[in-house]
Amino acid sequence: MKLLVTGGAGYVGSVVALQLLEAGHELTVLDDLSRGHRQALPAGAAHAEVDLLDREGTAAVVAEGFDGVLHFAALALVGESVEQPEIYWRTNVTGTLNLLDGMREAGVKRLVFSSTCATYGQPDRVPIREDESTTPTNPYGESKLAVDKMIAGFCAAHGIGAVSLRYFNVAGASGDLGEHHEPETHLIPNVLSAAAGHAEHVSVFGTDYPTEDGTAIRDYIHIEDLAVAHRLALEATRPGEHLIYNLGTGTGYSVRQVIEVAREVTGREIAVVERPRRPGDPARLVAASDRIKADLGWAPEKGLKEIVTDAWEWHERHPGGYDD
Repeated sequence: MKLLVTGGAGYVGSVVALQLLEAGHELTVLDDLSRGHRQALPAGAAHAEVDLLDREGTAAVVAEGFDGVLHFAALALVGESVEQPEIYWRTNVTGTLNLLDGMREAGVKRLVFSSTCATYGQPDRVPIREDESTTPTNPYGESKLAVDKMIAGFCAAHGIGAVSLRYFNVAGASGDLGEHHEPETHLIPNVLSAAAGHAEHVSVFGTDYPTEDGTAIRDYIHIEDLAVAHRLALEATRPGEHLIYNLGTGTGYSVRQVIEVAREVTGREIAVVERPRRPGDPARLVAASDRIKADLGWAPEKGLKEIVTDAWEWHERHPGGYDD
């Protein structure tokens, strides 16, 4: 297929794009490189340096003719979304609307959307199922939920077949493609930064949660397992239908457990500073992924130790991350 990948120079988008190329698809990456990295652009893909907020530019790219779109381009920092909600609503919602309009005008009928477990907010049940109530606690989650709803409307009205994949905690690396954000807010890269000596310590936010060791529990999924789910989702789209699947392993690990695994993998002492809870952080976020396993035959293959090992090897090869 001829595919368009928005945000394909970012962490998740680049790995998915590479897997799609390796599977024999023809690819164009649409990425303005405001948060992505030129070094992460996969060789063999065309690159359109366009901002999704540029409606005419976006429509022109989509009009080149594609069999499907995989949409990763978004802002994704929870704290930033609280401080600057306007840029999250503008970028995530208006940018996606421009993309959907371009797809409607060009007759593109397949879409896979990078959604998030932040749409659920503070869950009533864990593991979290797709029919859990959606009550986001920050503008990032609210903007992603708004996009999910917008996609559903376009599917019903215009015959698009779409799948929203709600990620839990994505981590790890794939060859020369790894995780590099500015600022970095995710636990595993920050723990590894401390292990490498780039940071004096790792902060643990909250040690009084109602969990086994008092720290928050999260579901970590390897980036390569996540990418495989996108390929399956693309093939599973059905005209006029919007499907939603959670992506996680169904196993939760506490912050302390992650740090211990990182100590084992790296052989380094990792200093810890305990800090108060961050407002809105749930005690447990663990996915129920039974639906995607049953419908698409997807199953994660890599566990936490493999996630940390792959991420550490990438950090050792790229001590400064991407340098572009």
